[in-house]
Amino acid sequence: MDRPPGAHALPILVTGAAGRVGAVGRSVVEGLRRRGLPVRAAVRREDDRAQALRATGAEVVVVDLTRAGEVESALEGCGRMYFGMGVSAQYLEAALTTAVAARVYGRLEVLVNMSQLTVSEMDLTHTSESDQHRQQWLVEQALDWSGLPVVEIRPTVFMENPLFRVGFSSIAKTGTIRLPFGQAKTSPVAADDVAAVVEEILADPAPHIGRIYELTGPRSEGISAMAEEVSACLGRPVGYRDVPLEEWIDHDLRPLDLPDHVFQHITTMARLHAENRYDRKADGVQRVTGRPPADVADFVRRHADLVTGP
Repeated sequence: MDRPPGAHALPILVTGAAGRVGAVGRSVVEGLRRRGLPVRAAVRREDDRAQALRATGAEVVVVDLTRAGEVESALEGCGRMYFGMGVSAQYLEAALTTAVAARVYGRLEVLVNMSQLTVSEMDLTHTSESDQHRQQWLVEQALDWSGLPVVEIRPTVFMENPLFRVGFSSIAKTGTIRLPFGQAKTSPVAADDVAAVVEEILADPAPHIGRIYELTGPRSEGISAMAEEVSACLGRPVGYRDVPLEEWIDHDLRPLDLPDHVFQHITTMARLHAENRYDRKADGVQRVTGRPPADVADFVRRHADLVTGP
């Protein structure tokens, strides 16, 4: 008798499964379920998003990733794991607790860790990055020492990041992208592409163990070039308004009322952009998925409400 794909496979534990920004965890759950693989989706609380995950056929567990006992229970019986967590003051504690629990568990075939591209330029004495960046660097060091079968995922800035969502939202009102980047270049990556890479590795981890994949968009370019792409996509003029960093922080970012840890991270990313630290191009998406990453025009087509207004 034919059996569905994954019928004998151990569950894959996916953390951050109900996340909002980027929604990588949720997309990974959905993609793995479409492949017929068993998934245990870890969420922080019961809500409508948890119910939506159950509708895919995933098992849903409520887990506080800073509590070792809860992480141990979530891991029990799993064969593979994805660790991803939104920008949070609890990130370091949660990531290290998860790593220790996974090491004690000792039966993971792979642990896919969501890091970020800036760590490739960091060392112990670097101080120009955000608190979140430095914590992610520390977590990579700990995972490297752990002996776990780790795959590191290092995306550059997400297109869904508040940097770009806020910057692009001004298109509807003024026909301009408002960002404090000067003439610096950047290569944002779509969350869907990052999720596709994670999904592919979790579905067939053997070729990827021990590797680091850096993920960017298809090219590194200035915001003026992005504005031209958006203009062609929308069929109307779109320009770039370069604004001073402090003005952008006070006028555009501060009204979002972000938690202090997140606010410090986003403001640091804006400053690093202006310093041209995000002028990077990598082929990780193509190497893992076999297809090129989405570009800015693709992002605008998927999020037309962001640039056209109500």
